[in-house]
Amino acid sequence: MALLQNALHLVALLVAFYAVAALGRLLARALRMPTVIGEIALSVLLGPVLLAAFGKSVFTAVLPPDITGALKQIGEAGLVLFLVGVVHHLDRGSGGWRGRALGRISLGAFVIPLLTGLAFAAWAVWLAPADVRGTAPTLALVIMLAVSLSVTAVPVLARILEERSDLGRASGLSMMASVLIDTPAWLLLAVALGLSAGGLGGVWLAFATIGAGALIAVAGNRVLGSAPATGFAAGRPRTTALVLALVALGAGTAVHSLGLTAIFGAFVVGVMVPKNEAWSQVVGLVSKVGRVFVPVFFVVAGATLSTSGVTAFPWVGVVLAIVLGIVGKVGGGYAGARWGGEDEVTSLRIGVLVNTRGLTEIVVLQIGFAAGLLTPGLFVALLVMALTTTALTGPALDLITRKVGAAREEVPL
Repeated sequence: MALLQNALHLVALLVAFYAVAALGRLLARALRMPTVIGEIALSVLLGPVLLAAFGKSVFTAVLPPDITGALKQIGEAGLVLFLVGVVHHLDRGSGGWRGRALGRISLGAFVIPLLTGLAFAAWAVWLAPADVRGTAPTLALVIMLAVSLSVTAVPVLARILEERSDLGRASGLSMMASVLIDTPAWLLLAVALGLSAGGLGGVWLAFATIGAGALIAVAGNRVLGSAPATGFAAGRPRTTALVLALVALGAGTAVHSLGLTAIFGAFVVGVMVPKNEAWSQVVGLVSKVGRVFVPVFFVVAGATLSTSGVTAFPWVGVVLAIVLGIVGKVGGGYAGARWGGEDEVTSLRIGVLVNTRGLTEIVVLQIGFAAGLLTPGLFVALLVMALTTTALTGPALDLITRKVGAAREEVPL
């Protein structure tokens, strides 16, 4: 009977989470913001709002520890499956990653945010209250915070670009630059996790795991790209999707057991799958299932934050993170684009687009929080920064478009 009650409780929560995510999308659409922002914001805030409105007893009754544990596993599994599709899709653009402009945009939109991240880390290490700074190793914390201000949310950016057809060259350049930026960002995150877990030994283990994953991805790509494997995928896409999902989850579990995040397992599998019609259909099925469960990941992140003990809202950290985040990404993207020969309007649009953080940032923050690198205060400050900078993307692009239109109207015929 208890098992049945827990199962019904879990199902009811999943239905409620999906309803909250849908409401968030509707609100974002009404506010002319990217729909994913509303989904993420309401999902993350669900736990804190529930705790503040009804107290700890009701919060614990709705989200008891055993149910929260199951939800955490569901959310992480959904995220892994979803990211397999994201990585596979982004891998298709590799043939176009050439040219002076792209390289300089990527450099500007990564290096300058890293520097602003170091400035934020200096505040956290030397000036922030002890409960905000925490007890994480200094070097690991500095790298973690630098990465947090340098990533771009490729999945969210892709969804924003789907809704915009007025951005010209800025669309393709910002997307390809963001993919290039996230590669060294994830490697630096692996370094931070390695330092946190076991000093230099943890770093070497992290890089050995990444190297082994790269070899597995290359070998697996050749095997799956063979005629028999491709024919099987084309003839039985659902069966193949089930097997691929199990492989992705197994890879995530294996990587996690080595001290890294399961997300690296998703990256390995996403790169491993060949880029052809049959396998794209299979990956689409896997990613679609994962996408259904991604809101659970955000709810669990908010619930975890609610019970982790934020003693005071870190206003200084929030303001500093937002200012440095915008200066680093918008300024870095703009400077890199201008350095690469792009015009002022295109450069501004690129700077605004690479300032989109959303999903990727929250995944990075959750990883850092779970590893003990980020305190609740730092998590809150960076989470607010991620949501704010991403929410500003749409209005900022609209403002640039209006300015361009007004300038054209002022030009005499």
